[in-house]
Amino acid sequence: MIKPFKVDISNKILSNIYLKVENYPWQNMPKDNKWLYGTNLSFMKKISDYWLYKYKWKKTEKKINKFKNFKKKIENLDIHFIYEKGSGPNPKPIILNHGWPGSIIEFLNIIDKLAHPEKYGGRKEDSFDVVVPSLPGFGFSGKPIQPIGPRRMAKIFNILMTKVLGYKKYIAQGGDFGGTIATWLAYDFPKNCSAIHLNILIVRHPDGPINKQEKKWEEKFKADQKIEDGYRTQQATKPQTLSYAMIDSPVGVAAWIIEKMKSWSDLKNNNIESVYSKDLLLSNIMIYLVTSTFSTSTWIYYGRREEGGRSLPKKRLPIKVPTAIAKFPKEYLEWAPKSYVKRIYNVKRWTEMPRGGHFAALEEPDLLIKDIKDFSKTITIS
Repeated sequence: MIKPFKVDISNKILSNIYLKVENYPWQNMPKDNKWLYGTNLSFMKKISDYWLYKYKWKKTEKKINKFKNFKKKIENLDIHFIYEKGSGPNPKPIILNHGWPGSIIEFLNIIDKLAHPEKYGGRKEDSFDVVVPSLPGFGFSGKPIQPIGPRRMAKIFNILMTKVLGYKKYIAQGGDFGGTIATWLAYDFPKNCSAIHLNILIVRHPDGPINKQEKKWEEKFKADQKIEDGYRTQQATKPQTLSYAMIDSPVGVAAWIIEKMKSWSDLKNNNIESVYSKDLLLSNIMIYLVTSTFSTSTWIYYGRREEGGRSLPKKRLPIKVPTAIAKFPKEYLEWAPKSYVKRIYNVKRWTEMPRGGHFAALEEPDLLIKDIKDFSKTITIS
């Protein structure tokens, strides 16, 4: 049975978070060199002051609750999802998948535009039935008792779209781990997942690079990623150890997430607030804190490793499902050459975006929406 759900975090939980922010021992923090060593100390002090005296979580609750929220137990996990039905005569169902360190917050500003385009100068005929789940172990979904990876999450979401919501076919979209989940939906459930739209390449072909251009990309990718491997290795190998530090430190969680938001985004003058307001940054962070899911959210890295890592099984490659690629120029996980991507996906659309980074739905929502709409017009969902 699908149960309606409303976000309503108690004042006790909120007060506990704010008290810990207020009592953070800033005097014990070493001086830093701007952002060179990690999250900048002066920025953390500034956003923490804003957190205590200006930020209003209840405004975020209202933004979430203006949509219809539900929970449904699937494979012994309570899965939370937003479900906004489109206003047109035949809306196309689409599931929007977030990743880490994201949340449903990423999609709050695009749900209405996809479901009700006529309110924004578009046509009802181009509307979507929009489904936005919280990943298992993230946000308002249930916490697994042990790590699960993106392939298992894809299975859960296919059940959500088909057996729970009754769609025979649907589109899947995603960035970060959401892109991996969308990929597994297309790989494992091509009879249901009719098309995928990706703004990231995380998966790999088991044969690896086969020409000079591809080999050059792989070498550069590995070199570029060395500076980003720390968090990934920790979360994929010893996530429990990290949990002890984070479970009682809202400032620690904030610093851990903010560093990624800054490093992976297309900023102006290296200023994180040129793209993200303090309210937006804090709302995404608070999703992890009010639900106590920072620890289980990191398990997705461990789960992926247990599922076999980045490589897809060669048996059904390239994936037959029509695929759209939205390539944002400041994506920190650099895209492979088209020749490599086409050995994994049935690429029907490839868009070189003029700007934007890893968090496309937050950074450039209108560019993302347009690309999803334009792609959907080329495919049939029936």
